[in-house]
Amino acid sequence: MNQKMKIAVVILILGSTLHWMSCTSKSEYKGKIGMTCIDLTNPFFKLIGNVMQEEAAKYGYEVVALSGNLDPAQQNNQLSDFVAQEYDAIFLNPVDSKSAGEGVKKAYAAGIPVFTFDVQVSDEEANAMIFSHIGSDNYQGGRLAGESMMRVTGDRGKIAIVSFPEVSSCILRVNGFKDYLRENHSRLQIVAELSGRGTRTDGYAVTTDILQAHPDIGGIFAINDPSALGAYAAVQKVDQLNRITIVGFDASPAGKQAVFEKKLYDTPQQFPRKMARGTVEAFLDYLEGRELLKNNFIPCAHYYYEDSVNDSSRIQEQW
Repeated sequence: MNQKMKIAVVILILGSTLHWMSCTSKSEYKGKIGMTCIDLTNPFFKLIGNVMQEEAAKYGYEVVALSGNLDPAQQNNQLSDFVAQEYDAIFLNPVDSKSAGEGVKKAYAAGIPVFTFDVQVSDEEANAMIFSHIGSDNYQGGRLAGESMMRVTGDRGKIAIVSFPEVSSCILRVNGFKDYLRENHSRLQIVAELSGRGTRTDGYAVTTDILQAHPDIGGIFAINDPSALGAYAAVQKVDQLNRITIVGFDASPAGKQAVFEKKLYDTPQQFPRKMARGTVEAFLDYLEGRELLKNNFIPCAHYYYEDSVNDSSRIQEQW
């Protein structure tokens, strides 16, 4: 075989191979899943979105991840768009647990399954239409935060809560925190509870207000790490870090580092990778006609300074 013929054969083989790969790639694509969450600028939800996309792609599905931008109306519009475009499923993390029911009902009427993660839908009729939910055991995590607050304060003095009452998961964290204090006959006095909307900016703003009204508080429980770090900045500004202890929630990369730097005393740990994979697995089980677990709650765990010291995930800035 001369050189020209060899080159021609190689080109033919390469062309056939590329054509086969192209056809295979196209045949493997099965459809789209719409995902909308509270706020994609939050690293917790950004990670969940990325993992969902990676996992779903293994089975031929594209996950289109959108940010609700803390706006219930915008999120319901996104849900309506997913329905209008006939997506194969919806992964939902409600901006507002009650308001999201509107979008869930539209999807259900169109025959599109909705799977919630992290935050549940509180509208009873809509909640019954959710095929499966996976999230942290937020109530149990709140109890861990209460345990830490009693320990670090010596169970004495006044404390405050930076909450997010529009979101069911955060309501559960606060309820777990309060119940732990009540059941253990805590002497701590909760003198303020304001919404930080889960963001560092609002956490800073409401903590500033709390400190002006109650300059003698000794502890703050914030429902996630961004609001806890916002609270820390406000406490730092008034030079009260030696007197006021902050407990967060998430064990995000920033939260883990804050524990290591002793800015936060504890940040009960969530496991967003498990949450993301579990949502995709529930969708796959649905496709196979398998029985779905209606609610799947993942236990949280304390994250103290001792946990942070040799934690490779903290060093690598990972969840």
